[in-house]
Amino acid sequence: MSKTKKTNAARILDGLGIAYELKTYAVDESDLSAVHVAEMSGLNIEMIFKTLVARGDKTGVIMAVIGGGDELNLKALARVSGNKSVEMIALKELLPLTGYIRGGCSPLGAKKNYPVFVDSRALTLDRISISAGLRGMQIVLAPRDLVRAVNATVADLTA
Repeated sequence: MSKTKKTNAARILDGLGIAYELKTYAVDESDLSAVHVAEMSGLNIEMIFKTLVARGDKTGVIMAVIGGGDELNLKALARVSGNKSVEMIALKELLPLTGYIRGGCSPLGAKKNYPVFVDSRALTLDRISISAGLRGMQIVLAPRDLVRAVNATVADLTA
């Protein structure tokens, strides 16, 4: 592997002794979609998982990790997170809350340890890819290792 600068997310995995691979790809600011990440990184779209940030009426900020082509079911997220309702945060809140920008949000290494919910489909795969905390860099790892690293709750989260 070339000398790739490690992100906080990667350092957290190092500290936990979790094996992973860093993959870099060319970023297109006009297309931050998971489909584009898959095309540019050479990874299968089924492996790409995105991190969405929401706010529950009782718990406050929470993170959901779902398949790149999937749609988050807010009612399912509310139910599993102990909220009556959940809504996506405003884009302008992403950086102040997490320290991450759109297209580079990772469930690892955010400013605070927010509760993380991982879609159960992730556990049907051997490896998944999540943002390493920067646009243009992905972490490929076993889904169970991600769940352990962020102490995630696994549930059906997609529509």
